[in-house]
Amino acid sequence: MIRRGRGYLKIREEPAPPESVQLEREGYTVIRGLFTPGEVAELRDEIGAIYDRDPPDMRGSRGPEDMAMFRYAMLNRSAAAQRAVAQPKLLEVIEPLLGEDCHVIANTAWRNPAGHPGSHGGQTWHIDAGPHVPLPEGVRWPANIPHPVFAVGVHVYLQDCALEDGPTGVLPGTHLSGRPPPPTRVMDDDLDYEGQKVVPLITRAGDAGLFVSDIWHRRMPTREGDHGRFFLQVHYGRRDIAQRLLPTAESHQLSPEALARATTDRERRVVGLHPQFFYDG
Repeated sequence: MIRRGRGYLKIREEPAPPESVQLEREGYTVIRGLFTPGEVAELRDEIGAIYDRDPPDMRGSRGPEDMAMFRYAMLNRSAAAQRAVAQPKLLEVIEPLLGEDCHVIANTAWRNPAGHPGSHGGQTWHIDAGPHVPLPEGVRWPANIPHPVFAVGVHVYLQDCALEDGPTGVLPGTHLSGRPPPPTRVMDDDLDYEGQKVVPLITRAGDAGLFVSDIWHRRMPTREGDHGRFFLQVHYGRRDIAQRLLPTAESHQLSPEALARATTDRERRVVGLHPQFFYDG
């Protein structure tokens, strides 16, 4: 656990919530009943109205049917979403791992219709970024050294998510592996890690599921009786990690002259113009 002291990060000595401990140790946790029924209803209404009012954000290379399931930069579009990302109990769990000055790096609404899992990359085993501390095959992270956490994903559930709905599945401990999931098993429902089996995040509206960005996770297959999924996704990062609410082509710190001078792919990336990936795509 860490905290910010006099400008620098240092080891946290104060106790942390049990959810923070589980998040650090296992790579995931669930905060039950984080939002009241009234707060969930407000989020559902505001976010639903945005889906009705605004056309899909055409990001990345996915087709229009898939893109219709997402709306990006939600805290810019919804006051209720902005309040949700600053929910005190949520920050109380995240800050011991990311620091008290952590911030939102991405904020996307997901609405997967019943019977339509989509072809989004989340269907396969993946990590959201990194691994932030890559390790070669056969090397284990030392058990006596807490593994640093750089980004945490949160799903704020706006409707119940049961097993038939294709919940997010996580593999506990994989955030310590220093590796992405094996490429030959990205659709394997029975993938395990050091004896750990998949844990599906079965949740009720108002719960929040949290996971370290390095953990292996995916949307599990839907089953008969699928009701779809509806949640507000929030990614938090350490202060050092740039926001990805908007693609760098839309949000950057470059002058028109600097933009014009960056003509090759490498020149564009070195000045901060990156292709959409992970959080912003």
